[in-house]
Amino acid sequence: MQVTLEKLSPVLVELNVEIDAKRVGVEVKQAYAALSRTAKVKGFRPGKAPRKLLTQLYGPRIAADVAQKLVDSTYPEVIAEQKLQPVSQPAVEPGALKETQVFSYKARVEIIPEIEKVEYEGFEVTKPKSEVEEKAVDEELENLRKANSWLEPAKEKRPVEAGDAVVVDVDVSVDGESIEGAGGEGLNFELGEGNLIPEVEEALMGTKVGDVAEALAEMPAGHPNPKLKGKKATFKLTLKEFKVRVLPKLDDEFAKDLGEHETLDEVKKSVREQLEKRATEAAENAVAEALVEALAKANPIDVPSSLVARQSQQTEQEVMGQAMRAGQSGGLPPELKGKIKEDSERKVRAGLLMAEIAKQEEIKIGEPEIEEGLKELAEQTGRNIAKLRAEYKSAQARETLVGMILENKVLDIIESKSKITEE
Repeated sequence: MQVTLEKLSPVLVELNVEIDAKRVGVEVKQAYAALSRTAKVKGFRPGKAPRKLLTQLYGPRIAADVAQKLVDSTYPEVIAEQKLQPVSQPAVEPGALKETQVFSYKARVEIIPEIEKVEYEGFEVTKPKSEVEEKAVDEELENLRKANSWLEPAKEKRPVEAGDAVVVDVDVSVDGESIEGAGGEGLNFELGEGNLIPEVEEALMGTKVGDVAEALAEMPAGHPNPKLKGKKATFKLTLKEFKVRVLPKLDDEFAKDLGEHETLDEVKKSVREQLEKRATEAAENAVAEALVEALAKANPIDVPSSLVARQSQQTEQEVMGQAMRAGQSGGLPPELKGKIKEDSERKVRAGLLMAEIAKQEEIKIGEPEIEEGLKELAEQTGRNIAKLRAEYKSAQARETLVGMILENKVLDIIESKSKITEE
């Protein structure tokens, strides 16, 4: 077997493979022998049909099958021999296959680029402040009050306002035609939470029980109801009743009701500690992101388009999943897709560079490092370490974990060689 390699770009190669006639002949004979045992040819018992007749009847199919078999069996050999790291399926162009002749094929495949040197020293990065102001503590305490609040029927006859929970009959129509399934009776909403269509919420604000309000809103092109996609819809809103949200007093009794503390001061201390931990993590993440961006910018290597496409697809699925969980639907706008692709290219580039740095620094990830990584993950997520061990037992999950640990170690090295300035 003879192989020539043509480098079309740092990440794309074309392999020209020639397989000697002897090997081709052996494969063809074996294929016809196998066919002869199973082929049903009129006038002949199985295994007795002459080769010439089989060639007339099945020649093209045998040639295609043998060509595919030769490609499948030799391609891995070629990749290993050439010491390539493919990241995509090969685009194969097989030549004509004849029993007594050399068979050749071409294969184009994307590969991990060869990186001779990586610049990863001397980056200058600003670390955001991680101080927690008293205002942030107060806001978190207010969130705790809201999370432990309850609803009571309104005692006064007043217009509804932000924070009220309203019960509304809703009729949705387009061009005067009521849209079945789009509205309903006795629907519950909470005003001021940002969960309603803005025009609908604005129309409800200030109404009293028994009032009928109307709102006109343009529905998104991705609306799940086909009769509302991209349409201007009219909402007829009848306020049936409303309740007010009652917040508990911020005192020691509230602290005891939370179940973990005895006094309000203890709650405040705990809240501050949690916020400080979040702020520290956010600052560290910001430094890591800045270092990754600096690394990618300092080393503008070519990256395989297939890896970028894979990363983009994964990110798009994550973004769409988050949107669906938030009650939003429809596809991603082109400008967001463009940004995702740009970010994905930078992420792939940084990943390749960090893998090369790991080689240069001779970073090894063994069982002690994996166990330490699991402990850190358990601490960060608050999850049981035994369950995490079980979750990361499979080869694929373990590979992901090793990648995370390796990336963190490389980032630690880059950070140690960079200038980090506090804001």
